[in-house]
Amino acid sequence: MLVRCKVRVILWVNLDERMNCNVVIFQEPTLYLVKGMVIMDNDGNRILAKYFDSSNFPTVKEQKAFEKNLFAKTHRANSEVIMLDGLTCVYKSNVDLFFYVMGSCNDNEVGHSRSLALLISIMFVICV
Repeated sequence: MLVRCKVRVILWVNLDERMNCNVVIFQEPTLYLVKGMVIMDNDGNRILAKYFDSSNFPTVKEQKAFEKNLFAKTHRANSEVIMLDGLTCVYKSNVDLFFYVMGSCNDNEVGHSRSLALLISIMFVICV
């Protein structure tokens, strides 16, 4: 039996042979995977920032505080993924720029890394 609720969650109810009820909750797929994108320079100053979900950081002051914390944690690291303030942040540095893509902590970072690769390739097409 498939039940749709108003909170955009799909419930799958499975009754086995002993009449035990197993409920599995699936979150409905959405296209809003990316919560924000930021480009910073080598000193951690914002060059470009776009946040698509205003519930995480509603004011510019909160956004800049998050970006400062993000840059402090990532500018010397060799990894590409970090969990910070409930967000999965995928980043890449190239010459003197840092590119960041943020998404929900429940999402797979592979999708965010593909968005990051697309952002970087678009920037190089525009600038070259």
